[in-house]
Amino acid sequence: MTGVTDLILPDAAFDEQLREVLQSRVEFIALIGEDLVSAGGKRTRPLITLLSAQALGLSAKDSAWPRVMELAACVELLHSASLLHDDLIDNSETRRGQQTAFKRFGNVVSVMSGDFMLARLLMLLAQMPNNAALTRTFGETASLICEGEVLQFQVAAYGDYTLENYWQVIHGKTAALLELAASSPALLFGSPPHIREALATFGREYGMAFQIQDDLLDLMSDEATLGKPVGSDLHEGKATYPVLLLLETAQGEEVRQILERSAGAAGDVARVRELAKQYEVSRKTREEIRRRADLAVEALAALPASPAKTALTELARKELERKH
Repeated sequence: MTGVTDLILPDAAFDEQLREVLQSRVEFIALIGEDLVSAGGKRTRPLITLLSAQALGLSAKDSAWPRVMELAACVELLHSASLLHDDLIDNSETRRGQQTAFKRFGNVVSVMSGDFMLARLLMLLAQMPNNAALTRTFGETASLICEGEVLQFQVAAYGDYTLENYWQVIHGKTAALLELAASSPALLFGSPPHIREALATFGREYGMAFQIQDDLLDLMSDEATLGKPVGSDLHEGKATYPVLLLLETAQGEEVRQILERSAGAAGDVARVRELAKQYEVSRKTREEIRRRADLAVEALAALPASPAKTALTELARKELERKH
C-alpha cells in the first residue's frame, strides 16, 4: 500500500488486544480464542476500520485512539463468531489450515464460543462514546448476516435463483460487515452524515466486489491456487453470480439441474466450468466486480486526500487481481 509505513495496521499489538479480550477461565473457550489470534489471516475487516479512522484524521497520538483499536477488535469478533457458526453449518473440516473448532471440540463448544465472542464485543461497545448507536448498528449488522446465511439455504431449497436474491445474500454474508467496518469509526466520533454514508458505501460496494470475486474464484480457479477444491458452491447448491449468468443461456436448464442436484453427478463441476468458458462468464463477472470497485472508490471522494484514503482506494482497485 502507498504510504504504508505511515499507517497503523492490524499488527502484533492488535493480536495481543484480541487475546486479552478473549481470555476465559474455561480452557476450551480460551483455546478457541487463541486459535483465532494465532491463525492470523488477512484481518481485512479491522484493517478497514483502522484505515477509515485514519482517513477521518485520527492517529495513534490522539487520546481516543484506544477506542478505535477496540472498535476494530469488535468488528473482528463479530466476523470470527460468524465463522465459527458458518463452519458448523457448512460442515467444514479446516479453517486457515487448522481443524475447525466444532470438529475439534464439538458443536456445543463451537456455538457457545461464538456467542462468547459476541458477548465480549458487547462489553467493549458498552464503554465507548455513542455506545447506544454503535450497539444498534452492530446488532443490525448481525441480523443481516443471519438473514443472508438463511436466505442462501432458502434459495437453494426453493430453487429461487434470482439476481435479486443473490445481491441480498452476499450483502448479508459479506458486504454488511465490511460496511460496518468502514463506517463505524465515523459513528464513534460523530462525523457528519455524508461522511458516514460515504464510508458505508465504500464498505458495502467493496464487500460486494470481494464476494463476487470469491464466487468467481470458487468456480474458475484451481485447487493449487485457491488452497481448497473448486466448485464447493455448486456442491452446496449455491447459485453465485457466474452461475446466474449461465442460467440465462441456452444451457440454462442443464445448469439448473446441476444446481438442484448439488453437482452430485460425476463431471458436473467440469461441465459448468466448460460452459462458463464458452459463454465468457469470467469476463462478464469481472466487469461487475470492476463496477462495484469503482463505486467504492467514487464514494471516497467525500474524504480529504490522505495516505489512509489512498490505501482504501488501492484495496478496492486490487480486488480484481486477488487469487485466493
